[in-house]
Amino acid sequence: MTYRAMMGEFIIYYRGKIVGGIYDDRLLVKPTKSAISYMPTVTYEIPYENAKEMLLVEEVDNKGFLTGLFNVMYDELPTPKPKKKK
Repeated sequence: MTYRAMMGEFIIYYRGKIVGGIYDDRLLVKPTKSAISYMPTVTYEIPYENAKEMLLVEEVDNKGFLTGLFNVMYDELPTPKPKKKK
């Protein structure tokens, strides 16, 4: 898992794909069907003004839960576009 800081928020990558981010001290992930099925409770929140809703992850201290969540989401996440050469 890697992350990139962006205007005070952090974008979270898992195996090269964006799974979500940290926004105002909240872990939010993309609302994939598998993530919705995997989570015990589903709460939608908006990360910032005019953004699409994302899923709030409340079990942030549970490494096993987070690993499982990211694993089930992985196949549904879009493949990143190749970067253009400068």
